[in-house]
Amino acid sequence: MYDVIVVGGGPAGLTAALYAARAGQDVLVLEGETTGGQINFSPLVDNYPGLPSMSGAQFAQTLTQQALDQGVHIRNEAVTFLRTQGDRVELTTDRGRYTGLALVLATGVTHRKLGLEGEDQLVGMGVSYCAVCDGAFYQDRPVAVVGGGDTALQEALFLSARCSKVTVIHRRDLFRGENGMVRQLRERDNVEFLLSHRVDSLLRNEEGLTGLVLADLKTAQRKELAVDGLFIAVGQEPRNEIFANLVMTDDRGYFLAGEDCGTSLPGVFAAGDCRVKQVRQLTTAVGDGAVAGLAASAYADAHRNCGT
Repeated sequence: MYDVIVVGGGPAGLTAALYAARAGQDVLVLEGETTGGQINFSPLVDNYPGLPSMSGAQFAQTLTQQALDQGVHIRNEAVTFLRTQGDRVELTTDRGRYTGLALVLATGVTHRKLGLEGEDQLVGMGVSYCAVCDGAFYQDRPVAVVGGGDTALQEALFLSARCSKVTVIHRRDLFRGENGMVRQLRERDNVEFLLSHRVDSLLRNEEGLTGLVLADLKTAQRKELAVDGLFIAVGQEPRNEIFANLVMTDDRGYFLAGEDCGTSLPGVFAAGDCRVKQVRQLTTAVGDGAVAGLAASAYADAHRNCGT
């Protein structure tokens, strides 16, 4: 039995846990993978106000230790089921069952796939969703990046310092990402842009990916592009399916939450990238975490000795 349970150990979840613990709550964080979430894959965090530049992994380690120092319990367990028990919430994981007065859902997002035949089978054999994780395997080799947002541009910049050539493929004429990153990429001799193009299929041999079949969306012509690696950065999807039977979401699966991060289920709050919002950045994630952690603490205090 805990006062506040947090599902998700990314920046939003750890911040919620930190604020709840500082408010005097007994707090448990359940994280099925590694604390820090997606920020672990950022090579550099340099847009957090007042914070010197550091790697995303370093930021995650520092925030995790900060939460532990405040007495937060962190368990490496994936949640498989949520139900209500009177005025309590009960979570089942792959290892046990936990009950709390209040719950913060900070489940984050996962990488969206292209949906191509053989895509799953080629993960680790030429297909990747994280340049920081896998870029070193493609030193001095040709790769492609698919996507037009900030993440895709960051991936391309990272890879351009290591790979012999980086081809950026985007289905539109213009990028959605920051113009500054686009300019940096255009200044690099080993970066090529293929706008208004789509990846239609993956080419492979017994060792893995050998190239791509591309479609020009303006001319309908198809061509092959030889690459050793394909880095996919076409967006993200919320990881909310387990909770959608009790907590309202929008048509894309993101939690509906108010100004206090409260959801449709009393005592349950949503923080970070998993909820409906316009801006998904590190600063907005920790902002949500602070709000949700304090709101969950207030709810736990109000219902600790209440039978309803």
